[in-house]
Amino acid sequence: MPTLTLFNSLSRAAEPFVPIDPTNVRVYSCGPTVYNYAHIGNLRAYVFTDTLVRVLRWKGWPVTHVINITDVGHLTSDADAGDDKMEAAARASGQDIWAIARHYTDAFKQNLKDLHIREPDRFPLATDHVDGMIAWGEAIADRHCYRLPDGLYFDTATVPDYGRLARAGMEEREGRIEAVAGKRQPEDFAIWRTSAPGENRQMEWDSPWGRGAPGWHLECSVMSERYLGARFDIHTGGIDHREIHHPNEIAQNQAHSGTADTGATYWLHNNFLVERDAKMSKSSGQFTRLQTLVDRGFHPLSYRLMCLQAQYRSEMEFSWEGLAAAQTRLKRLVQAVETLKARPAMPSTGSAAAHAERLDQAVADDLGTPRALIALDEMLADKKVSPGDRLAMLADFDAVLGLDLATLTRADLRVRPASAAIDDAGIAERLADRRAARAAKDFPRSDAIRDDLAAAGVEVMDGDPLGWDWRIS
Repeated sequence: MPTLTLFNSLSRAAEPFVPIDPTNVRVYSCGPTVYNYAHIGNLRAYVFTDTLVRVLRWKGWPVTHVINITDVGHLTSDADAGDDKMEAAARASGQDIWAIARHYTDAFKQNLKDLHIREPDRFPLATDHVDGMIAWGEAIADRHCYRLPDGLYFDTATVPDYGRLARAGMEEREGRIEAVAGKRQPEDFAIWRTSAPGENRQMEWDSPWGRGAPGWHLECSVMSERYLGARFDIHTGGIDHREIHHPNEIAQNQAHSGTADTGATYWLHNNFLVERDAKMSKSSGQFTRLQTLVDRGFHPLSYRLMCLQAQYRSEMEFSWEGLAAAQTRLKRLVQAVETLKARPAMPSTGSAAAHAERLDQAVADDLGTPRALIALDEMLADKKVSPGDRLAMLADFDAVLGLDLATLTRADLRVRPASAAIDDAGIAERLADRRAARAAKDFPRSDAIRDDLAAAGVEVMDGDPLGWDWRIS
């Protein structure tokens, strides 16, 4: 069995994966800030993390996976400038901040379900762990922190090799840090932000440093330690976390443990998704959600497949043409599986195990999902392996890639665009009229019905058991 290697951002090298405890591999993934819907660039991170956890389990390791929910503390800047994103969203909408958090948390969890991303073992909320954050701050305050009028700040000069994780992107990182009067170093960051006199916050707590709210970075240190221990195996996040958020987590972990230990052994980061040569961002108010894709007639698993077609560390460009190609590829995969199910039993003259080896070689090389998809195509097309053996082998590919091809049907992939002027019942009625016209040899009427359906975005497929499909423009 090939050794799993993962690219560790801390060493900037691919390293063999060696778990701390082979009976419990512990993985922490930075979760969403629930002030708005997740955009598809955000969701790429969770397709990557889900693939990682699937590969670990498929290769025989039990996994404990934690994804946090940030419902307080994340400022409109990744550093220490601006307002809390949750508070800003509440003021802009005039809604209760707790209701906003619940709504967008539920929406995020539905996105994961639609993408066949398995729920983590724990989904902790930042607001449920504020007491732990205050206790953590108290434990490190004397040796590693200092007070400013707006809160308690971490002195990054008090820990060894601060910023090692971000060193390759140091210039970009420094450019994203806003100046705060009184900071000893520009990189210093807030452990606790004290509410200003007269500030009207919906989320604030009493602390030794005044009434206020925790800094964003603190929650991940507190929750990863609580649920996974002071030392755990893998920490994941987007590549933007590599420059500020994760170095600050590491600094907190070092301060709290009194060692140079970073907390996690492996730090893994997925690259950006870009659209029209621009990084996906919600700050402009213009962003593409998973629901945006569904409203255009795309099945969510087409987006999952699109993500799997790119290596997680490579920048991935999103286009509607690329998504349409992924949906076409997914439909062909489903059709190939349905064809196998319909074939009679026969003996194998080839080796199904060889395809399992190709799958393993692909994903063991830093989660090489593009190569794994090629191995899937080759396995489904291998006529030397019986249909039954290929379907049995499909379980391994589904376990790793999460496409659920063993149960997915072509009808499942038929997603009604939001702009469609006709529904399934209306289509069935028109097709029944067309069959009657054809039976009566009224071919002009039959053709007119087909043209009317085409104008409504429906492709009639004579001779295909599916009968019809939506035409995506």
